[in-house]
Amino acid sequence: MERTEISRARPLRRVASLAAVTTLALLVSACGGDGGDQQAEAEGGQQQAAALPEATTYGKVANAPKDPEPNAATEGEVLHPTRELPVHDGVDGTEIARLPVKQISSPTWVPVIQRDGDWAQILLPTRPNGATGWIDTSGDAVESAQNDYAVNVDLDEFHLEILDGGERIGEWTVGIGEPDSPTPTGRAYIIASIEETVNDYSPIVLPLSYHSDSHETYGGGPGTVGIHTWPDDSFVGKANSDGCIRVTSDALDALVQLPLGTIVNIV
Repeated sequence: MERTEISRARPLRRVASLAAVTTLALLVSACGGDGGDQQAEAEGGQQQAAALPEATTYGKVANAPKDPEPNAATEGEVLHPTRELPVHDGVDGTEIARLPVKQISSPTWVPVIQRDGDWAQILLPTRPNGATGWIDTSGDAVESAQNDYAVNVDLDEFHLEILDGGERIGEWTVGIGEPDSPTPTGRAYIIASIEETVNDYSPIVLPLSYHSDSHETYGGGPGTVGIHTWPDDSFVGKANSDGCIRVTSDALDALVQLPLGTIVNIV
């Protein structure tokens, strides 16, 4: 397992559009032998694995374990799979999903919420909100990094702050979801950075791992909750979005400097 450090100035990978999703083929290694039965078993295993849902914002893993402590702090470890990895429902448990190398064409970085040796429990970017799973990080399966940044959002106070190692480095008043489509609460994280080319309300959109509880789909997408700006500041201190968190331009400038996988605590 390779380990790197994430610096404050580390840029986010930007992509052209939310629709640019890369689907990766399952990597399968053979144990050897040319027998027909072995080949059939290998093909059957590959088909079975390929039938598992992909752990992206477009996926749903109904049987995924729930986040056991959705308001707790993490140790800051984030992981990037070097290849598509199976996601299990427990340590060496049943496979429930596939974790791809990319999310919306940004590199996949997922926060670790618990460790058991080489096994890591991670937050998933799928429905339902708060879905988790376990991956085997042994060998060269993942790249590991330390991310000491966190974003806290207080919906009642319309307040967003960025922390670095527990120290506040910025705070802003924001807009949130209206009562009919509230911003969901819990321990989400930034999954990608999108350079907007279709709409003009925000130059960059930061999709989160959480989804709207009111919209199964929105604008042709899966109802992903994001952080973005707005053409004017009329949203500040108001609940008038469809669930996304609206921020001022200077807040977005600071947020886009954060690494992928940064926790966004929404209460």
